[in-house]
Amino acid sequence: MRHALFASQSMMRDQLRSALKRGLLAVLDIGTSKTACLILRIDPAKLAAATAEEGRQGGYLAMRVIGVGVTQSRGVRLGEIVDMEECERAIRTALQAAEKMAGVRVDQVIGAVSGARPVSWGFTGDAEVMSGEVTDQDVAAALAACPEPPAEEGREILHALPVNFTLDQTSFLSDPRGMTGQNLSVDMHILSVASAPLRNLARCVRRCDLELAGVVTAPYSSGLSSLVEDEQELGAACVDMGGGATGVSIFLRKQLICLDVARVGGAHVTRDISEAFGIDTATAERIKTLHGGVMATGLDDRELITVPVLGGAEGETRTITRAALIGVIRPRVEEIFEEVRHLLDRAGFGGLPSRRVVLTGGGSQLPGLEDVARRVIGQRVRIGRPLRVAGLPQSAAGPAFSAAVGLAAYAVRPHDEFWDFEEPAGLSGGTRLRRTVRWFKDNW
Repeated sequence: MRHALFASQSMMRDQLRSALKRGLLAVLDIGTSKTACLILRIDPAKLAAATAEEGRQGGYLAMRVIGVGVTQSRGVRLGEIVDMEECERAIRTALQAAEKMAGVRVDQVIGAVSGARPVSWGFTGDAEVMSGEVTDQDVAAALAACPEPPAEEGREILHALPVNFTLDQTSFLSDPRGMTGQNLSVDMHILSVASAPLRNLARCVRRCDLELAGVVTAPYSSGLSSLVEDEQELGAACVDMGGGATGVSIFLRKQLICLDVARVGGAHVTRDISEAFGIDTATAERIKTLHGGVMATGLDDRELITVPVLGGAEGETRTITRAALIGVIRPRVEEIFEEVRHLLDRAGFGGLPSRRVVLTGGGSQLPGLEDVARRVIGQRVRIGRPLRVAGLPQSAAGPAFSAAVGLAAYAVRPHDEFWDFEEPAGLSGGTRLRRTVRWFKDNW
């Protein structure tokens, strides 16, 4: 299941290890509304000294954000790049601002892809423990025994995560290496995405004179930064409400077990406001940010908002009420949460022990959003902010930066994936995962 394809994923892992040793790494979140870049200073000694007992927290203590750059996204729609030159300009703007703040130059970057129409698959593989004690080779053999997703033109595998091991009759093992047993099985979560958005992201990054040290789906990275340890352990969904899309990532026993995306987000709310009141998009976004909400009160009819008349004379304005604004915003927000509920139901989220839903992303900041989400989704809901990373300025500590901060968390403690293990000797053939590896080698 490895061969030449995963050579490319291994190359990105090598780039990441090189950046961690140097102590400098950038993370890049290219969304529909904004492009954000964080520069991390990593202490290699602290990172190496982080023990298993400290868990992932030990790695988080070894890094600090030293530079932040944010600019309005250009050339991105529904979370996918549609204009390479405009997107490149946005990346360079955010990167240069972060480098200026940090006083350093970076060469390696981890990028997030927020669209790309992801599809989750779950497979199980079994292998006999050769020496009685589980080794890397035994884990690799179990992973290689997993079936492969059905072949689809124009789609590639981005994540291949072992989420649970069973050794003989003992299950729920996160890492069986070093344990004694005879039969090892693994449950693996494979995430496939459309290949074109990945190719466009890789080319944009290369055109900015950067080397890719990894690619992560934005809903996954948002979950890494926004969910507390107990939520990741007992089962929770992170709903990343972006501008062009709303991503849903489900975690259980601290592993990503399912991920999906609804292709509707905060930009659709802005467009609704623009069309309803005949105002330009920039004004609609400003009104949504300053006056928007989803829960009306008796006072909203009295709160008047002055807006310019689109196409009118210079300085010509009119007024609308906040109640009217909420009347436009709420139906679209309810539609987004209906889509989220559908994705959760399809994933079997109701069977998890905790069933907590955490809202994050720039679109989660509308007042009253939690109440609407509880009513539509029917679960316990809270607003999540990025955690675990030191050095964030106040301007980058809100829900809109959850994906970017999650990339930083991923950088210092990436979960093991299929390509982190050597292929067992004797396996041959042209499996789809091998073809995916070759695709990465050719395009990344």
